[in-house]
Amino acid sequence: MNTSTPVWQRRTSTQQLLRWFAWLVFVAIFVACFMYISNRTEWFFVFDGPRIAADIYNRATPPRWSYIEKLWEPLWDTLNVATIGTALSLIFAVPIAFLAARNTTPSVTFIRPIALLIIVASRSINSLIWALLLVAIIGPGILAGTIAIALRSIGFCAKLLYEAIEEIDHDQVEAITATGARRSQIMSYGIVPQILPAFAGITVFRWDINIRESTVLGLVGAGGIGLQLQGSLNTLAWPQVALILIVIFIAVLISEWVSAIVRKAII
Repeated sequence: MNTSTPVWQRRTSTQQLLRWFAWLVFVAIFVACFMYISNRTEWFFVFDGPRIAADIYNRATPPRWSYIEKLWEPLWDTLNVATIGTALSLIFAVPIAFLAARNTTPSVTFIRPIALLIIVASRSINSLIWALLLVAIIGPGILAGTIAIALRSIGFCAKLLYEAIEEIDHDQVEAITATGARRSQIMSYGIVPQILPAFAGITVFRWDINIRESTVLGLVGAGGIGLQLQGSLNTLAWPQVALILIVIFIAVLISEWVSAIVRKAII
């Protein structure tokens, strides 16, 4: 009597067919998207890109080092925009985070959804768009850039902070509550000490990001070194553009180094 030995398979025939069908759908969507983009692309300019890039490189080298004297003040404005914008965002992000966290909000039904809505609204709009709106409202300058950075950073800081609040050790809070402590004392001695390292890390991390973002806000009139970059691009002063890009790169590199040192010291 012959008995067939069952052969082990990772997937059943139905699962294998569904898997191939999913891949077929993915390929079809990819091809359709590529054809849509291709029909609206001037491929002549794409193929001519390497020649144009080489020509700009030849025009931009060597950088105009004498122009660096005019970059110190815009660079300082950029650092101020990032730093003050981060500080302003924290003033609003901290209370919003406590209102959004389930274990600290006064009302999960009413107040928490409002706090979450503010967080989502802040995070959904890029700082460049905030800067465009603010330049149109209050005029060009570093004030518009500072407020744009702050509005963008509120949602980022509040989201990470309220998640840290929800992940605290509740045993410490219960121990302090058992002593008959008031709500403010529970907050001061049971919750705040646990989230201070996270708060410091979030602050430094967001400041590092804001350094990068503030360098381009000048392109829309929000002040800083980006304004010098926009002016040099408009006048086709490529040696100045090269120098500005080098300065921006060094500034971002230094901010990353400082941020790494502070985070290492905190953690």
